[in-house]
Amino acid sequence: MDNKKEKIKKRIKKAIDFLLNPKLLLCLFIAWMITNGWSYMFIAFGTIYNIKWMLAMGSAYFAFLWFPFTPEKIITVAIAIALLRVLFPNDKKTLGVLKHIYYKVKNRNKK
Repeated sequence: MDNKKEKIKKRIKKAIDFLLNPKLLLCLFIAWMITNGWSYMFIAFGTIYNIKWMLAMGSAYFAFLWFPFTPEKIITVAIAIALLRVLFPNDKKTLGVLKHIYYKVKNRNKK
């Protein structure tokens, strides 16, 4: 029982270290700004400065995000991974973990 708890703790710590990596967080933020952040800014600036087209454009995209099965999160993560490869090509902490997971899933599917 104690061994299982240790394994779970180790996996949780590994996941937290992976997700709170500053390089990953930066790339996720940039990717989020590309996919969603601009619409929030359009809504805010359109409201503050009474720019109707900006408010309409941001609101329309924001409404689109609420449709079921919108692949926005998948696209955001894909952009973040691409940014990681471009901005931090030698990052072993994040890209190494992603490559390890990729090969594990690939080998599991072969079996």
